[in-house]
Amino acid sequence: MAKRNNHILVIDDESDSLEMLRLMLTSEGFEVTLASDGRSGIRAAYENHPDAVLLDVMMPRVDGFEVCRRLRDMTEVPIVFLTARANIEDVVRGFSVGGDDYITKPYKKSELISRLRATLRRSQREFDIEAEALFPADSIMLDCDKHQLTIKDRTIYLTPKEFEVLRLMIRHAGKVLSRDAILTRVWGPEFIGDPDLVKQYVYRLRQKIEPDVDSPRYIHTIRDRGYYFEAYEGA
Repeated sequence: MAKRNNHILVIDDESDSLEMLRLMLTSEGFEVTLASDGRSGIRAAYENHPDAVLLDVMMPRVDGFEVCRRLRDMTEVPIVFLTARANIEDVVRGFSVGGDDYITKPYKKSELISRLRATLRRSQREFDIEAEALFPADSIMLDCDKHQLTIKDRTIYLTPKEFEVLRLMIRHAGKVLSRDAILTRVWGPEFIGDPDLVKQYVYRLRQKIEPDVDSPRYIHTIRDRGYYFEAYEGA
C-alpha cells in the first residue's frame, strides 16, 4: 500500500502567502488545505484532520495565538507558527499557547521544510507508540479496540461517545479538562457552550464505573474548571 502524503493545513489571511506556501508544500509532496482566516482555519482543522498546521499570527478578528489555543482543545497535531512577529515575547507566547515551533519571516524554503518534517517525525513517533490499550493504574485497563474498561474483575462496556470522553480523560490523566475542551475534542467546535452535554456523559460514566457516585474514585470535578481522571484505588 502506498504511503499517504502528510496533509498540511495553512492558515493565513494573506492570499499571496497562501498561494506561495501551497506551491512550496505541494512541490515537496504534501497535501495542502488553505484557510484565509482563523475561524475558517479552526473549522478546516476539524473537518480535514491535518497532520500539521502552519499558522500566521497577525490575522483579523481571531489572531494566531487564539487560533492555536482553540486548536489545542481540538487536536494534538503539530502547530508551527509562521510569522513576521519575531520579538521574544511573541515567541514565548506562541509556545505557551501550544505551538510546537516558531519560524519567523523571511525564511528559506529549506528551513521551513526541514523543520516541518522534524515536527511531523516527532509527532509520528508519539503516535506509533500509542498503545491499543491504556493503563491509568495497575488494575485498570481501557481497551481501545473493544471500547471496554476493565477495573479489577469488572468489565464495563461503553457506548462510542462514552468511550471517547473517557479515553480523552485517561490520556490526559491528572490534567483538568474544561467542558469546552471535551466538547471540542469529542463532538466538534460547533458544540462549544453546551456544558450540559459533557455533564450528562460524566454522569453516565460515573454511574457505570464509580463504586460510589457521591464520592468519585476515578472521575473528579474541579468547580468552575472542569473534570479530570485519576485513580484512587483504596481498599
